[in-house]
Order: sequence, then structure tokens, then C-alpha cells
Amino acid sequence: MKSIAFKPVVTIVGRANVGKSTLFNRLTRSRQALVADFPGLTRDRHYGEGRVGSRPYLIVDTGGFEPVVKEGIVREMARQTEQAIAESDVIIFLVDAREGLNRLDFDIAHLLRRSGQPVILAINKAEGMRYGTAGLEFHELGLGESHHISASHGDGVVDLIEEALARIPEPEPEPEPEFDPEQQTECG
Repeated sequence: MKSIAFKPVVTIVGRANVGKSTLFNRLTRSRQALVADFPGLTRDRHYGEGRVGSRPYLIVDTGGFEPVVKEGIVREMARQTEQAIAESDVIIFLVDAREGLNRLDFDIAHLLRRSGQPVILAINKAEGMRYGTAGLEFHELGLGESHHISASHGDGVVDLIEEALARIPEPEPEPEPEFDPEQQTECG
């Protein structure tokens, strides 16, 4: 009897229009998530499958996250994201290098630190920017080293998902049941 393979859950979180759905599509090698230049297109969690080398994973796309909103559709979107965070093995917190740091990024970082889940900071839309200077202000979030990526061009995406999966220990394989000839029944 073969056991079901463990697939770690990686969730992409960030404010609206930072490129979460574009990154989701890149990691699933699909076009499952709709992408547009206006906020609010993704409202519910969206699940997909990806693989790096021999390691499969589940990836979750979430809507623009505003954890401080108390009512309306934006609050329901925040609840969807909070549920995805709770179900995650690791979280990719995606921010926008072109727009820079804003108050909402601090609110999200605070909530993610309180979640107890491993968090990787990914600075998206960093193509063409000097690595040493792009996104320096995001260090203020206190989430450690960041990864500069371009979800739309694929720059740095493989390194990012490899780092995310490295934060999740692979489960120990279940031992194969031993053959016991005394428990064998005769067919007849």
C-alpha cells in the first residue's frame, strides 16, 4: 500500500496589484489566475499545483490583503486570505518594488509575524533595478532577507520557490509493511 505524497502548501500574500496572480501562474505554469492592471480581480483563494525538480507543492493565490478593514467585500477577501495563511506551510509575502513600501505592507507583515508561519519576503517588479538598491526600504518590515524577482519575466522565481520549500522539512517516508508469511492466507 502506497501512502499519499505530502504536498506542502505555499501561499502568496500581499496587497492588491503586486503581482500575486502573475506569480501564481508562473509557479503553476498555467494561466489559471486572471491577471489585470486593476485591483480586486482576485477575491477568493485559488489553488494550483507546481513542481520544482522532484518536489511537488500546492500554491495558493489570494486577493489583495487589507487586514485592517472591518466590513464589506474587502473584509471577506481578508478572511479568505487569513484562512489561507492558517492552512499554509510557508508564506510568500509579495511586495512591489516600483510602488515601494506603504502602511499596508507594515500591517500585513505584522499579521504574518503573528501567524507563526515561515514567511519569505519577495520584492516583485524588480527587473532592471540594481539589486543592491532596489527595495532597500522593505527591510523595515523586519522579515529578514528578501528575494528580488520579476513574476512576469520569471527572474528569481525558481530561487524563490526553492527557498520556500527548503523552509518546510520533507516528511519521513512511511516504512513499508513487512511480509509475514504466517498471516498469509491460502487462495483456493
